[in-house]
Amino acid sequence: MPNSPTSLQSYEGRCHCRAIAFVYRTALALEDWPIRACQCTFCRLHAGLTTSDPAGSLVFIEEKPEALNRYEFGLKTADFLICRNCGAYIGAMTRSGASRFGIINVRVLHSLADRLRSPERMNYDSQGASERQARRELRWTPISA
Repeated sequence: MPNSPTSLQSYEGRCHCRAIAFVYRTALALEDWPIRACQCTFCRLHAGLTTSDPAGSLVFIEEKPEALNRYEFGLKTADFLICRNCGAYIGAMTRSGASRFGIINVRVLHSLADRLRSPERMNYDSQGASERQARRELRWTPISA
């Protein structure tokens, strides 16, 4: 059963210079968040640790729209969101038809980072574009307008 809107807790994350932010809503307890450490070179270089909740919701906020850099690499199946000003990687998003899904980098949740469980190492190198898209639709958080 999907989470009801009243059971969702809100978590706000921001880049270092506060130009780009998000509001992530989930009913999952912190200790149940799936924390992933992707092993691709982008995520390793940015020390990204990501999470998502398919039953939650996510909104990315551009406080300073000119600061948002959408970076695509590899198979070009997702936009990785990076601040042009401070260089922080805050999350990623993908589209499937009219739907959008995203992940957040938990490292920009400054007040929570030390309370989250240890990350699970992930390697998606063997997945093609269609496999990556299907995985993201299943595991990533829906993005609200």
